[in-house]
Amino acid sequence: MTCAACVGRVEKRLGRIDGVTAGVNLATGRARVLHPAGVTVEELVAAVERAGYTAELAPAGLPGGPAEEEPDERWRLLVTALSAVPVLVLSMVPALQFTAWQWVCFALAVPVVTWGSAGFHRRALRGLRHAAATMDTLVALGVVASFGWSAYALFLGGAGQLGMRMPFSLTADGGGAAHVYLEAAVGVPLFVLAGRLLEGRVRRRSGSALRALAELGAKQVCVRAQGGEERLIPIELLLPGQEFVVRPGERVATDGVVVEGGSALDLSLLTGESVPVEVGPGDRVAGATVNVGGALVVRATAVGADTQLARITALVADAQAGKARAQRLADAVAGVFVPCVLTVAVCVLGFWLGAGAAPQAAVTAAVAVLVVACPCALGLATPTALLAATGRGAELGVLVRGPEVLESLRRVDTVVVDKTGTLTTGRMELAAVTVTDGLTGLPEHEVLRLAGAVEHRSEHPIGRAVAAAARERCGALPPVDGFAATTGLGVSGTVEGRSVRAVRPDGAAAAALPPELVRAVAAAGDAGRTAVLVELDGRAAAVLAVGDTLRSGSWRALHRLRGMGLETVLLTGDGPGAARAVAAELGIERVHDSASPERKAEVVAELRAAGRTVAVVGDGVNDAVALASADLGVALASGSDAAIGAAGLTLVRGEIEAVVDAVRLARQTLATIRANLLWAFGYNLVLIPLAAVGLLNPMLAAVAMSLSSLLVVGNSLRLRTWEPGRGQRRQGGRR
Repeated sequence: MTCAACVGRVEKRLGRIDGVTAGVNLATGRARVLHPAGVTVEELVAAVERAGYTAELAPAGLPGGPAEEEPDERWRLLVTALSAVPVLVLSMVPALQFTAWQWVCFALAVPVVTWGSAGFHRRALRGLRHAAATMDTLVALGVVASFGWSAYALFLGGAGQLGMRMPFSLTADGGGAAHVYLEAAVGVPLFVLAGRLLEGRVRRRSGSALRALAELGAKQVCVRAQGGEERLIPIELLLPGQEFVVRPGERVATDGVVVEGGSALDLSLLTGESVPVEVGPGDRVAGATVNVGGALVVRATAVGADTQLARITALVADAQAGKARAQRLADAVAGVFVPCVLTVAVCVLGFWLGAGAAPQAAVTAAVAVLVVACPCALGLATPTALLAATGRGAELGVLVRGPEVLESLRRVDTVVVDKTGTLTTGRMELAAVTVTDGLTGLPEHEVLRLAGAVEHRSEHPIGRAVAAAARERCGALPPVDGFAATTGLGVSGTVEGRSVRAVRPDGAAAAALPPELVRAVAAAGDAGRTAVLVELDGRAAAVLAVGDTLRSGSWRALHRLRGMGLETVLLTGDGPGAARAVAAELGIERVHDSASPERKAEVVAELRAAGRTVAVVGDGVNDAVALASADLGVALASGSDAAIGAAGLTLVRGEIEAVVDAVRLARQTLATIRANLLWAFGYNLVLIPLAAVGLLNPMLAAVAMSLSSLLVVGNSLRLRTWEPGRGQRRQGGRR
């Protein structure tokens, strides 16, 4: 395919099959086809071939992209240039025109018009057989008309006389029959071939991020068999449940769980997160991440298409196969564009001849119209921008399900955010320690060490949170004697000769506590946290507040969203205390607490009914209904499969701050698409009339046409280096 008209032909031909809907992407060379179960791949391929093209089933999981540059394309351009450049120089510089120069130019032009332009002619004839016209039709007609006129002028029009001199004009001048136009016959294919070669390279660069992502996976893996024996096998032979070794500097072969060892993993190529993440036994790891620390033994949990890397690749490939509304409009215009241009060219030729102009000038003007009016830029305006943007988004840890998601992101004015697991970590952590003033004579870290020792034997999430905090702050924990756990109350034991209890303060006991501990219990309740009373030798020593803590980037994310003019709403199933505490800390004014999944969907519906464009950010099964009912659902990759399936946008980094990057990327992408389409339409609106009135040489028309496509693709390529403005995250930030 070479232009948007080709896209329209393939889509129309596929659409003639009952129940089939197809979307064809010019930039990636892929067709995404929805069809009934009874339609086979062979039928779809046959339909594409009836349109005059070839097709094959795309490899599963690999990113779409333009085909690699063929060596014969470079050779064709090189030979064409060697033949065409002398013709261009002699035709444009009269001082260099020696005796019989025109015949030398004619001999040099023959291989360019035949072999160099063979691809244009072949595709034009193929289109003619299928009663269709494309960009190649315009180029082939322009080359044949220019060469045909020149041959007529040389053999029959007097231009073949030895000693003839011909001035060069930037316009379609009336030079009479003795004027040859070989520079247009060789210049048009030269510049179009060069433009396509450069355009292909730029398009390949725009999709390079996704191809690099797809190639991250390991090719071999060192598996550990029974008895500790290690052997190297191809990654395709690895099965779920097998254990494999990841040495320092190696990539994790596939998704799994660490069973031995500890290390730090570099996730930057997969999630965009620049800080290595520490992992140890029991932690999940993703394939393609780099081990930058010690050796690990990992048990495989997913292989092949089930891995996170494969899902990311498939999601982005699907996104690139879709079409934005603007592109659908451009494709519709391109479908009738080429026939209209052919009609205009015939009318221009007739008008000039009817007005008494020289035949050479009339032919020149018609050829210029054919050459300059190419719908390439229209066809590339949107898909190249989407290709670059989705690839860049994947690098930043933002997976876009389709172009309609980018359009929705641009229109979003209200962001509804879940609390647990989205704004907060979703894990119990020690949030505060309040020690009595001098009653026990022990400092805070010592009380925490003793409490952590007795809680270390507990299986309760609160106990595990206290023990983890104690190990992190105080180091190794002492042993416990006489450990006992009372369901619903707490734990007790003897640590270093002291009787230690960590219990839930009930009403009577809480009222008798020292004032500072009473205030600590009340503060924990107001913040939606759980209070744990620590008693040493029967005396109240401290109150520990345990609860779900905010993610490190939550405050910055909401601050930046409000700075972009978006209203934020907290929608959570938690009680009023926890919801109000988080809302107050994050500066959220609208809060809906104690919301069931059905209530969450109702709140979203109410906002939409009020004229709001709503994005919902969540991670749990209870968020799935709200995600599906919103204008745009945003899920954290660390969340449930139900949430991810209902969302249009997935944040691989697992940080809500990535929503800000996604909104900014969407706005920049759509601005780029608008600029591309404005140029593509404006270019034709300006240059076609110039060519029609004879103010544009066909050779210059070819240059303008090629530059038009390159400009569109180059503008899209800027998205590959787009940065989300990370420096803004520190503005006004407290976290």
